[in-house]
Amino acid sequence: MKQSEFLNAVMPFKDKLYRLAKRLLVSREEAEDATQEILMKLWAKQDEMGQMRSVEAFAMTMTKNFCLDRLKSKQAANLKLVHSNYRDEKTSLQKQMEAQDSVNWVERIMEELPEQQKMVLQLRDVEEYDFEEICELLDMKPTAVRVALSRARKTVREKLLEKHSYGIG
Repeated sequence: MKQSEFLNAVMPFKDKLYRLAKRLLVSREEAEDATQEILMKLWAKQDEMGQMRSVEAFAMTMTKNFCLDRLKSKQAANLKLVHSNYRDEKTSLQKQMEAQDSVNWVERIMEELPEQQKMVLQLRDVEEYDFEEICELLDMKPTAVRVALSRARKTVREKLLEKHSYGIG
């Protein structure tokens, strides 16, 4: 496989790998490192890519496993909590601040979710994977995926309502 063929196969979902890594590792730098590591591992397996049913699913599974390993490792204590800034030049500063506040709250709430719920919510609502793909990636039954997604959404909704009803808490 030539470099150009590899890039054509991997680049369409590179951002998804990064977003999943960022959701799990929180730190932008750690997520970038993880994405690079996964791309290097994929390059090493380029000869096997032709036989894979879905290179994207394989890469997402690799990313998930790599990030979970990182979190379990001793290096996890050194992870920095760095959040990216939300920018939209067309909105007023007030709206921009409100949007950033909401994004930050949802991110904080998602970070507190159990690992499985966090993964399912990220893959379904952020990355827009269908249920079959999520089942395959996380090695879960469809019912378990739906229950985890429902519970995650309910928790996020309740915590956001609580925040908006009672103010910053």
